[in-house]
Amino acid sequence: MTNREVDGTSVVTLDGRIVLGEERKSLREKLKGLIAEGNKQIVLNMDNITYIDSTGLGTLVAAQISAKTHGASLKLCNLGRRFQELLHLKLIALTAENQPRRTPTI
Repeated sequence: MTNREVDGTSVVTLDGRIVLGEERKSLREKLKGLIAEGNKQIVLNMDNITYIDSTGLGTLVAAQISAKTHGASLKLCNLGRRFQELLHLKLIALTAENQPRRTPTI
């Protein structure tokens, strides 16, 4: 994981996997630090991410919420096709789970 500043935006380039364990912990700590330092624009370059599990996805969601709470923005760039599909499927699952229950009519 590397970080560089580009026109006032912190660009964090990620490598490998975002999974339960050290990878997730390192990412979480990095993002918490950037937000605590007052960075208002953070971009995660996902180009080199090979795998992400549900805890990794949860870490990204939590970071997004934390950024918003602190008046910052967190964006993802260079999402691979598989990762885009994962996000799409997760969104479908969340939408399906939040549908109101309907009583079947006979």
